[in-house]
Amino acid sequence: MKYVFIAGFLLAGIFNMVNANSDISKSYEKATFAGGCFWCMEASFEQLDGVLEVISGYTGGTKKNPMYEEVASGSSGHVEAVQIVYDPAKISYTDLLDVFWNNINPADEGGQFADRGTQYQTIIFYHNEKQKNLAERSKKKLESSGIYNKPVKTNIKKAAEFYKAEDYLQNYYKKNPESYKRYKIESGRDVFIKDTNQVKKNILKGKLTKLQYEVTQECQTEPPFKNEFWDNKREGLYVDVVSGEPLFSSKDKFDSKTGWPSFTKPVKPENIVEKIDSNLGMNRTEVQSREGKSHLGHVFPDGPAPTGLRYCINSASLKFIPREDLEKEGYGEYKKLFDK
Repeated sequence: MKYVFIAGFLLAGIFNMVNANSDISKSYEKATFAGGCFWCMEASFEQLDGVLEVISGYTGGTKKNPMYEEVASGSSGHVEAVQIVYDPAKISYTDLLDVFWNNINPADEGGQFADRGTQYQTIIFYHNEKQKNLAERSKKKLESSGIYNKPVKTNIKKAAEFYKAEDYLQNYYKKNPESYKRYKIESGRDVFIKDTNQVKKNILKGKLTKLQYEVTQECQTEPPFKNEFWDNKREGLYVDVVSGEPLFSSKDKFDSKTGWPSFTKPVKPENIVEKIDSNLGMNRTEVQSREGKSHLGHVFPDGPAPTGLRYCINSASLKFIPREDLEKEGYGEYKKLFDK
């Protein structure tokens, strides 16, 4: 009888563990991108916090269970792609899109760098309507940025059957680090990415003041009591000076006596990313904008009720939209904040 009890106890424990793992797996999501050589895309995503797995494979064609030779020859109709399993609580789909765009040439429809042919074209395969909308929005933003001076050729398609590539093709950059490094250089991918990043910096420098660039891009801090919004008492919305994403409301602004704009909470928590900052020899919590990736300031646990938090923010990272201009500036949905 004792053994029956123990066996039953163990089985119940295993059952509960399976259920717990099932619940955890339900919280994960998939993203699928074709960005030319899947080895390069695999390496770019695997290093990200919140990404659990990156699988190299084939998708977009009609042939079932294609082999590498069939895909490489272009006869299968498939493209080389990566499928990513990620935790949306740690990394967003928008973050993954940013990494995707930063590692390809979206203006080239003939392939990617030294790899030519339809099997190397760039495609975003969305798994649901939310991903589709975010992908379309990010593409429009990229097209209007002026980075490439050419139309963005990357397609956005509904996710199709994904076939895992052969085992010897998985984690190629780890198995063959020297040849992978040589390939990235000789293919032109590394040089293109470096040059494109410089173009992005130059464009941003042209749009921002020197102080705005130093604060948002180089994590500098503006002087207290000598900045634009520290004592601003007008009603309105504070948005990221780079991306325009809504960050804070004047309803949550208070005088912290520090000389910087201070808020008890963000207007949309999902637009704020927190990171540990150890630059001054102590741990502080840095806050960044999610879409713009701008350095905003820091958050401290010494604020007033109801949150007990103090978001200490640089004016240089903010653009202020007065209440009366919200509709005109495209932020009409936030007018209700000031009707209470």
